Amino acid sequence: MGKTAHTSNKSIEYYKAQNEKLEMENEALETKLKWYEEQFRLSQQRRFGSSSEKTDEDQLSLFNEAEVTTDTTVEEPTVETITYKRKKQRGQREQKLENLPTETVKYRLSDEEQACSCCGGELHDMSTEVRKELKVIPAQVKVVEHVRHVYGCRHCERHEIETPIVTAKMPEPVFPGSLASPSAMAYTMTQKYVESMPLYRQEKHLERFGVSIPRQTLANWTIYGANTWLELIYNEMHARLLELDALHADETPLQVLSEPERPATSKSYIWLYRSGQADVPIVLYDYQQTRAAKHPRRFLEGFQGYLHVDGYSGYNALPNVTLVGCWAHARRYFTEALKALPESAATTSVKAKEGLAFCNKLFDIERDLKDKSPQERYEKRLERSQPVLEAFLAWLQEQTPRVLPKSAFGKAIKYCRKQWERLEVFLEDGRLDIDNNRAERSIKPFVLGRKNWLFSNTAKGARSSAIIYSLVETAKENGLNPFNYLSYLFEELPNMDTTDKAQLAQLLPWSTTLPEECRVPNKSK
Repeated sequence: MGKTAHTSNKSIEYYKAQNEKLEMENEALETKLKWYEEQFRLSQQRRFGSSSEKTDEDQLSLFNEAEVTTDTTVEEPTVETITYKRKKQRGQREQKLENLPTETVKYRLSDEEQACSCCGGELHDMSTEVRKELKVIPAQVKVVEHVRHVYGCRHCERHEIETPIVTAKMPEPVFPGSLASPSAMAYTMTQKYVESMPLYRQEKHLERFGVSIPRQTLANWTIYGANTWLELIYNEMHARLLELDALHADETPLQVLSEPERPATSKSYIWLYRSGQADVPIVLYDYQQTRAAKHPRRFLEGFQGYLHVDGYSGYNALPNVTLVGCWAHARRYFTEALKALPESAATTSVKAKEGLAFCNKLFDIERDLKDKSPQERYEKRLERSQPVLEAFLAWLQEQTPRVLPKSAFGKAIKYCRKQWERLEVFLEDGRLDIDNNRAERSIKPFVLGRKNWLFSNTAKGARSSAIIYSLVETAKENGLNPFNYLSYLFEELPNMDTTDKAQLAQLLPWSTTLPEECRVPNKSK
């Protein structure tokens, strides 16, 4: 009897242990199932749902762009009839056209027609009516012959004296032995790196002008121009960037097909570094084979100050640098958590909305402080934003033990807790941004362009692309026309002492000595 009871107790303990084990396994499986369900809902949202962030109008479909953007209620700005006999105030349409060159075509009656149909008397010019139109002149291709005259002395020739030869001055070519002119090289670059037109399409485009230039030749122009001339400006911009106090950084993948000892499917990276809101716009791209921390450490060598980043750990080892966290990333985690939750998760949904509300409150304050001076912004942040941060941190600490760490909501909590020291840094200086959106916006042109040409063939081409993108994006942010600016550089650089830093400084995108034709005309004076 005692033996049977002992055996029975042992069986009960065994089944209890088995039951506990099964319950733990079931809980783990349920957690994993919920995680997969979250990932599925997020995947469906990203694929079919509307984005929570603003849509870039440049990304509208090429096929239905006209239908999507048409609006018959918008006032037509290109036609205007003005009777000069009457006084009329300058309208918005006239201001839109005032900076464009004007071609005037006059229409008069012939002498025979200037007779009154009623009495036959002579007609006089009473007033005028003006209709304005925009005339678009497509790109033109023509050959420019540079003919340089060489002079000798007749007297010396006749008397067999040593004859001095004098040669007229002629600008140096931008690419010796090539058909490339400064404008042709600039046009090829801006078509690819501003308009995102790959070289094979440019080749076909030129054929329609009756010019046959292989894409390989266009590629040669691009790489030579970048590595020989534009890199000089790039290096000066880099040196100026390192002197600033606050920068932004980001990185994005790039596929390079032909790199030694690397498969074509290897992932390379374009790193972005740019100036902040308080300094002249400088946007620099740097091509590297990996995402390793050594690359920003090398590029930013000598920089001391604040660096806005996302949560990537590759920036952690930078010496003499204070990392500034990105509240846009924090807010994005809470937005994704809401998208991942099922409709039945009412309690968790409320909590995720509370976290999102803290983030939105900080951004609301920043919008109010947008036009303040750095000192005013610093003081107002301490007054208004710091209490929000303190309340948010207490809320995060309260939620941490209550959430599943691997759930989307748990990841939002974990990101904020892990990044908290960096997320608070924007309070230290009014020149700092609350997020790293400035870097994300600057890397977007590269991402959009990459979708059109997909990859670079060689590392050399990728480095050239980084240099050219740096020049055109910095030019755009400084109010320059990229084509006109690059043309000017290719005219000036071959004909100057490129070791003279003072002369190079005159060519930087923010230089006040650049000719007016390099600048985009103001929309209105």
